Amino acid sequence: MLLSAALKSPELTVGLALLVGVLAQVVAWHVSIPGIVMLLASGVLLGPDLAGVIRPENLGDGLSLLVGFAVAIILFEGGLNLDLKRLRQSSKAIRRLVTVGALVTAVLATITARLWMGWTWNVSILFGTLVIVTGPTVVGPLMRRLNVEHKTAALLEGEGVLIDPIGAIVAVVALEIALTPSIESSFAGVKSLVLGLGGGTIIGAAGGLVIAFALRIHKLIPHALVNIFTLSAVIALFQGAETLAHESGIAAVTVAGIVVRWRSNQGNHDLEELQEFKEQLTMLMIGMLFVLLAADVRVADVRQLGWRGVATVVTLMLVVRPACVFLGTYGGGLRLRQKLFMSWIGPRGIVAAAVASLFAVKMEHEHVAGGVELRALTFLVIATTVVVAGLTGGPLARLLGLKRRSDNGWLIMGANALAREMARALVDHGRPAVMLDRNPEAARHAEEAGLVVIYGNALEERTLRRGEPDTRSGALAMTRNEEVNMLFADRVQSYGKLELLLITLDDLEHGVTSMMVRDAGYKLLFGQGVETDWWCQKLKRGTAAASTWVLHERVEPATPVPLGGSSSARPPLRGPFIASDRLFVPLVHDGRRGAAPVHDGTKAAVGDEAVFVLDTSRLNEARAALIAAGWREKSAEISAPQAGALASATTDATTNATRSEQPAG
Repeated sequence: MLLSAALKSPELTVGLALLVGVLAQVVAWHVSIPGIVMLLASGVLLGPDLAGVIRPENLGDGLSLLVGFAVAIILFEGGLNLDLKRLRQSSKAIRRLVTVGALVTAVLATITARLWMGWTWNVSILFGTLVIVTGPTVVGPLMRRLNVEHKTAALLEGEGVLIDPIGAIVAVVALEIALTPSIESSFAGVKSLVLGLGGGTIIGAAGGLVIAFALRIHKLIPHALVNIFTLSAVIALFQGAETLAHESGIAAVTVAGIVVRWRSNQGNHDLEELQEFKEQLTMLMIGMLFVLLAADVRVADVRQLGWRGVATVVTLMLVVRPACVFLGTYGGGLRLRQKLFMSWIGPRGIVAAAVASLFAVKMEHEHVAGGVELRALTFLVIATTVVVAGLTGGPLARLLGLKRRSDNGWLIMGANALAREMARALVDHGRPAVMLDRNPEAARHAEEAGLVVIYGNALEERTLRRGEPDTRSGALAMTRNEEVNMLFADRVQSYGKLELLLITLDDLEHGVTSMMVRDAGYKLLFGQGVETDWWCQKLKRGTAAASTWVLHERVEPATPVPLGGSSSARPPLRGPFIASDRLFVPLVHDGRRGAAPVHDGTKAAVGDEAVFVLDTSRLNEARAALIAAGWREKSAEISAPQAGALASATTDATTNATRSEQPAG
């Protein structure tokens, strides 16, 4: 009795929905399935029909209020993340998808519901407008998990973000017409549609400009208050737009998100943190909403749809969605394989679920039949399209050749001078390199050098995801902080599951040791401890430079060659790459398997190339050490005097090595 009474608490209902929503996404991540699948399953399992733990009816009208706030946050975040540069490349296709494609979907879905379900035209039209929207909160994570090439992914994500406000407003207008069918209500509906979209766009653009202006002015909004300022502004904007123009809030927050991203300073750290905060909040809201809305749907209602419901969903997937894509992208410059993939990937998401629940409540209140069946069929569409897209999207993308390469260069944490030399060496040998750094000066130097750099904290998931670690050959941690280097490798490993992760260490014996690196399954970058700061300063001052060498012969390890000239106490050169003095650092080895950063497992064969950074203030010693290890310089011709000096330095180094092996006295 006590437990039953506690479960009727609205506060406990919301708290449990939040917790279950997060836990469901955690489980989905571990088992590599779309998060929405686990969310829907959790809502059904814990809902009134089964476990009876989560009871949305406890919230009453509060459920609609929660849905409104959550949708505002979700759609603002969607607009904030919309990549306008990629969309411009396919602007015609996007425009046609959200106009012609939406109209095709609405008409064909209406006819489908009428034929298979036998509903009245009014209810069928409501269903047709409901399934216009795709799910940006589902499509985005799905595209990242499937590694779909950028253009196709951008089209699907752009369609999802832009079609949500259009579809939601059209659906609500259709509901108003269906509840009071008349010529007057039809004209009023068209007026509401124009005001909703037009008014929402204007209000959202104005609100977005105000938010972006506040973020651009230095110290106007204290750094600690940027996130909560934006959150409160978005919620106020949503409710204000709703007050001024009915159902315009969805369009307003979507447009506001797009404007904030467009008008904010590039590389704005506050914007980066805002996007991170909004993404986390969106995940929380999505989890809560899907659990609550799925729990609000009765299993018996879905079962009563029977084979007609299944036939409707199949028709939507095999007929309606392909027609939407092929007609909507006609003349948009897309290839057939892109259209085929987009035709198969059309998952519905939170907006469809939220609006369907709203329809069911209003239709029941107005004593209009069909609201329960409409919501049940919408949830069946959501569940089926999400599961099918999540389980079959990867194999289909691979079959159509739309998956991004899984060995597309290297990801480098750090854009310091040594990291920039590493990136340049990789790029020069045909291997793309992407750097991550939150230091604006280092990022600027990298951009000026023509290198690819992403501004942001490499330990944050958002920044790391932009670097696409799951498509890289490997990742390098090249900061002076050894603990941060290890932490970065752990993050990359959990996100991208790469086989080759290389760690930079200054000191091999203290702090993070080489043994700890190997025990973690990582490799030691450069094959040795390297004083990162020292080499960065040398490169900045111009007293260090990179050059390319070819392995001319292998030097037997049994004949050690001391480094640094006359000091016999220095450790010998161990193999062709390892140097224990400040003479050179090996960057990239280019052998039979292609170019890759040098690490403690790198092996070189005669004829292989390598890029080294040499201390030019001790150039003769550095060259002598490399020549003694079997290398010959490729990138510069050596004059006769230089050759003589190098030969002399090599002879001196060999003589010193011989003396060091002789017993004293």
